[in-house]
Amino acid sequence: MKTDAITISRIELMHPKVREEVRRMYEAICLALTGRAVCRFTHTLRAFEEQDALFAQGRSRPGKKVTNARGGASYHNYGLAFDICLIVDGKTASWDIKSDFDQDKKSDWMEVVAIAKSYGWEWGGDWARFPDAPHFQKTFGFSTKQLRELKKGQTYPEI
Repeated sequence: MKTDAITISRIELMHPKVREEVRRMYEAICLALTGRAVCRFTHTLRAFEEQDALFAQGRSRPGKKVTNARGGASYHNYGLAFDICLIVDGKTASWDIKSDFDQDKKSDWMEVVAIAKSYGWEWGGDWARFPDAPHFQKTFGFSTKQLRELKKGQTYPEI
């Protein structure tokens, strides 16, 4: 089973309530991807300031729009979201949702999606408005506004 050390370290940044589940989920993902690609979590916990910088991209800063969420309005800000890419042949990042790098007749990306959904994670690729294929989140029924109130200066909100 191939794993990604960067992903494993990023899982440790996630909300304590989801860490163990995400470790198990990532292990299932690694077992499913048997070919040239490994799943990497590109982002997990993100500071409000980082979120604001991403929000500015494509608006007041150069680049393509990558988020509609300002700081505090993303589940990343509470350690309840992760974004992925596939690392192919140990060196090339891919966001191709159709490729089957392990030739098992299933898209590697969609294998990751199926596993995450089986653990109850919402996939951003299902969103009608601003689909976000790399994004996964678990809300526990809380809005980001509610989580902001629960956080009150802590790293993670009490949920």
